[in-house]
Formats: sequence, C-alpha cells, structure tokens
Amino acid sequence: MSQSMLRIGLVLGLLTVLGPFSTDMYLPAMPSIATDLSTTIGGTQITLTAYMIGFGLGQLFYGPISDQTGRKFPMYLGLFLFILGSLGCYFAPTIEALSAARVLQGLGGAAGMIIPRAAIRDMDAGVGATRLMGTIMMVVSVSPMLAPLAGSGVLILGGWRIIFLSLAIFAVFNMVLARTALPETLSEENRVKFNLRRFFAGLRVLFTDRTFMGLTFVGAFGMAGLYLFFANASFVYTGQFGLTHVQYSLAFAVNGLSLFCASRLQAPLAQRLGMTRMIKGAVTVFAVIMIALAVLTATGFGSLPVTIALFFFGFSMLGLVIPPTMVLALRNHGQIAGLASSLGGTIQMVTAAIVILAGEPFFDGTALPMVTAIALCSVIAFGFSRITLSAVNEDRPARPSPQMSAKAR
Repeated sequence: MSQSMLRIGLVLGLLTVLGPFSTDMYLPAMPSIATDLSTTIGGTQITLTAYMIGFGLGQLFYGPISDQTGRKFPMYLGLFLFILGSLGCYFAPTIEALSAARVLQGLGGAAGMIIPRAAIRDMDAGVGATRLMGTIMMVVSVSPMLAPLAGSGVLILGGWRIIFLSLAIFAVFNMVLARTALPETLSEENRVKFNLRRFFAGLRVLFTDRTFMGLTFVGAFGMAGLYLFFANASFVYTGQFGLTHVQYSLAFAVNGLSLFCASRLQAPLAQRLGMTRMIKGAVTVFAVIMIALAVLTATGFGSLPVTIALFFFGFSMLGLVIPPTMVLALRNHGQIAGLASSLGGTIQMVTAAIVILAGEPFFDGTALPMVTAIALCSVIAFGFSRITLSAVNEDRPARPSPQMSAKAR
C-alpha cells in the first residue's frame, strides 16, 4: 500500500473510530450510570440501544447525501450532530434525557461509519478495498483496547459525565482532521442527484439482491454478537466475576487485541484464500467457539480465564467477517455505493439493537444469558453464510447496479 493510501486509511480510521469510542469508552461507567440515575441494568442498556438506533437510522441519511454532494459535507454534518449529542449526554439529568441525547449522538456518529466505506468503494472494489478496510479495522480495533481504560480513568478522576465531554472534544479534533487531511473521493461526474424516485428504486435494487442482503445479515448477526457483549460485559465482569472497573477494562481490552490481530491478517488471508473462503471459514469457527463457550458456561466450567480466552478467539474471527462482507456486498453497487453502504449499515445496527432489546428480559448480570444469546447469533450468521456465499464468484468482474444500468440504457 502506498504512503498516500496508508495516510487516507489512517484518516478514515480515525473518523470511523469515533463511533466505537462512543460505546467502548462509557461501558465501564454503565453500573455507575445505573446508580447515579436510579435505574436498572435494562434501563442502562437502553442508552446503548438508543445510540445504536440513531446510528443505524442515521446511515440511511448520509449515504444518499454523500452520493449527491460528495463525501466531505455529510462528514462535517455528522460530526456537528455528534458534538451536540455528546454535550446533551454531559448535561442529562435523567436516564430518559441521556437516552434521547444518545440517539442524537448516534445520528451524528453514523457519518463516521458510512462515509469511509463509500470513500473506499470510490477508490477500489477488490483486494485493495480490503487492504484499506483492514487499515481502518486496525485503527478501530484500538478502541476496545484503549477506550475502556480511558473511560475508567476518567470515571475515577471526574465521573461518567466527563466521558461524554471528552467525546465532544474528540469530535472537534476529527472535524479539523476531515477538513485538512481528507481528500474528496467522489468526482463531480460520478455524483448522483438525490430524488425520491431514484432513492426508492435504489432501495428496491438492494432489497431484491439476495447476495447483498445475505452478506449484510452475515455481518449483522456477527455485529449483534459483539454488541450483546458490549451491553452486558461490564455487569458480568464486575458482578459475577468481581472485577473492578479498571480490571474489567483490561479484560475487555483483550477483545480489542483480537480484532487488532485479525485486522493484520485480513488482507493477506483474503489475497491467499479469497474473501469468500475466508468468510466461510471464520464464520464457522466463530459459531463453534461460541457454542462451546455456552456449553461450558451452562455446565459450570465457564471460569473467567476460559470466558476471556474463548471471546478472544471468537471475536478475532469476527474481524475476518464483518469488513469483507461489506466489501463484497458493495461490490456490484458501485454507482449507488453511498446508498448501499447506508442500507447495509442500517440493517446491521438495527438488527443488533433489536437483538439486545429482545434479550433484555433475560439478562440478569450473569454470563449464561449473554453467551447463549451470542452463540445464537453466531449460528444465524453461519446459516446466512452457507446460503449466500455459495453464489458469490469473486473472479467475475464487478457489475454495475441494475438500477444505474437501466438508467444508462
């Protein structure tokens, strides 16, 4: 990878990492938030699902705008909304106000997920895109290692509200970075003026593309497994296993290390095996590991070291699944890459939010409900991979989306 592409990858990674920081940094504070705002485990988890819903729905907004205006303007807009939402979290007097501010924060943070994906598709659609996505994943993987530790430090020094003030400051930095270091990747001639007819025509193309939908749901249920862990790990590790906030952050950082390792292996494995075979193998191993962890936990053998170790290997597999599934899903939709990226991201985040809400009555601060739900997600992801990937041929050249081909004719 050239120096210029590496620089762009790092910039896009820093913009993308704002969203993960918004979840990872405040995870150690969730028990403190529950106590301070007089709510329950489920009530605190709503602040995470509120962010995810805003994050998911916001992605539908940024994609079409970026297809029309270019990638930079919606990035600025998203960062501005994120700053407002973070300040709203800082001043929130109740759990309801905090949840509402988290929705706004999620709406803003969605830009950091959509714009980098679309920008990568502007520049490449094959292994080069996987390398760039791997660079972003490498930067993002630092979040689970550093963000909880940073959150724990802030929690000790100034309380949970300062975490959200810190996120607002980070967003200001990202706005300056986007202005000074991010080139515009969508040329004038490739921009598509937004109108409702084209928007719904594009949605119809994507919803009826079985490969796009199948790959999206493989990533969606993999992501749901991650967010189930995010929503429950602080209560399980500090409650059932008796860790302190700092010890929990260190245990959580192990999962970030697994994603970091996967990001380093992703491009070489994709080049050697092909993305399809890599995804198939990784989804299979992820399902086997999560089912094994659920069985061990149910039979009383799910000790803290066993739990941390199996999550390490399981989540490292997700690092080989989520980015390449999006690359493959966008491959045949280059002319509506922004909309395709938006819809894919929306489906993934809303699916994860629904899974957490559906499991909320069963989550009691112990490991068994959490690992069982994650194992179920892994099985569903495995099923979608078996159905979808058999029809994917990476050697076939990427084709234009049906909607845009019809327009060209």
